[in-house]
Amino acid sequence: MTLRQFFGVVELRTKVVSLSTFAAATLYALRETDRLDLGTLALALPAVLLVDMGTTAFNSFFDWWRGVDRHAAQREADKVIISEGVPALAALIVAACCYALAMCLGLALALRSGAWVVGLGLPCLAAGFLYNGGPLPLSRTPFGELVAGAFLGTALFMVAYRLQAGGWGSRPLLASLPGALFIASILAVNNACDIQGDALAGRRTLAVLLGPRRAALLPAALVASSIAAAIGLSVPGILPAAVAPATAAAALVSIPLFSGLAKRGFSHATKSASMRGILGAFCVYSLGYLAGLAWAILGIGA
Repeated sequence: MTLRQFFGVVELRTKVVSLSTFAAATLYALRETDRLDLGTLALALPAVLLVDMGTTAFNSFFDWWRGVDRHAAQREADKVIISEGVPALAALIVAACCYALAMCLGLALALRSGAWVVGLGLPCLAAGFLYNGGPLPLSRTPFGELVAGAFLGTALFMVAYRLQAGGWGSRPLLASLPGALFIASILAVNNACDIQGDALAGRRTLAVLLGPRRAALLPAALVASSIAAAIGLSVPGILPAAVAPATAAAALVSIPLFSGLAKRGFSHATKSASMRGILGAFCVYSLGYLAGLAWAILGIGA
């Protein structure tokens, strides 16, 4: 397996999602507590990245194992098990190694921050594996968007926040919701493009249940909800006031990307371009959200 193929197995381009959530939670904790534990940060950041990479590698393996990715319908270059003949066993080994390294870092974090890290980390690893593994994968159900948003958007935010702030509360929980909604939209785009292959594989995703026309509307609805939540939460001060104009500006900048999604439509043939589009929009949104937090930390916006 070449380095490029390794990046394909773990779908490195999508790691911006977990890294954005981690950065947002860390900045939010810094704003709330005015302190940053660099040692914890140095352990937690690679652990988060490894869990995300391992989960994606497990997904790559099980998509091949269950026949979701097949030559007849698969046109994504990043699906290297199909497009380049990378051994599926290699993806399984990559996934296991990523999880093993993440667990080692998790134990080190537990020594610094407490046993709660293990108590929460293990269920998160299990959820990552069971998303596509096990007898009833979550990805085969209509709850995939909910699970992705809940874990990559909210659970990760809360864990990263507690690592820095030392506790939880309703404020960080609410602050995580805009990101969770946007992350759900990413999976909604993915599933809208995969309706044909998922239906053939017997998956009952939300997109399959909604049908092509309504599934195409779901990503826009989730993104609109995300932007509205970010702006709305800035009114009572849960998010800094600076987040509202920053995310609104990000939404305006992203209009051409969403226009491209609508024009291309959602199918296997357009999936690569559609995923680049929604991930690009997510990056723009994340920069706006993070900029709002940074401005508040610097005293530019409350």
